[in-house]
Amino acid sequence: MNCEDYREAIAADPSFDGGAGHLTECAACQAYRAEMQVLDETITRALSLEVPDLHMPELPELTASTSDNVVALPKRKWVSPTWFAVAATVVVAALLGVRLIGTGIEHESLADEILAHLDHEPYALRVTDVAITDERLNSVVAADVAQVDRSVGLISYAQSCVINGHDVPHLVIQGERGPVTILLMPEEMLDGPESIRGDSINGVILPVGNGSIAILGESEEDLEKIERQVLKTVVWST
Repeated sequence: MNCEDYREAIAADPSFDGGAGHLTECAACQAYRAEMQVLDETITRALSLEVPDLHMPELPELTASTSDNVVALPKRKWVSPTWFAVAATVVVAALLGVRLIGTGIEHESLADEILAHLDHEPYALRVTDVAITDERLNSVVAADVAQVDRSVGLISYAQSCVINGHDVPHLVIQGERGPVTILLMPEEMLDGPESIRGDSINGVILPVGNGSIAILGESEEDLEKIERQVLKTVVWST
């Protein structure tokens, strides 16, 4: 079982233990499993609240002032457990939203969102000599989106992710200095190349046809060489 298959299984069922052998060798997946189990426990606690049955109170007779014809209504308080349950539901929805579609934070630029996305998936940046399967690559890079030639490098990670509201293929290849991230963004048009700089990481967003491709790696990585290779091996389908 590879990392992508294991993470899909544990995301669907946090109690999944069929990847015990894989876990002994992959610290990134160990961390991912722990994160998913904590989230699952939080949701379980929130949903296990005991909420009392809702009973409509008997309303007292209304009293009216003969002087100003203003009707005085009795003051009532909300039942605390009911409000607590509502709050728990909101928390669960927020947790699921963060986990499934991202933080919901608006970023100042596409480059900032890309850097934040990489921080959210550190397990993708593992050093390995094991390539993903053709089946996995084809499931992430759909035929109607783009074609990727494996001569781009050893592709060790492929996942469909959300960038700027669009599903984009997130690939990782093994560079000379470490893993290199490639984001295929067919719906992000740019007027020209844009640089990306983060902590110990740098990259560029290149306009390609009607879309763009982001390439990021370690500060010492020769990205220009990878850029040329990517431009030769990635072709938009539309």
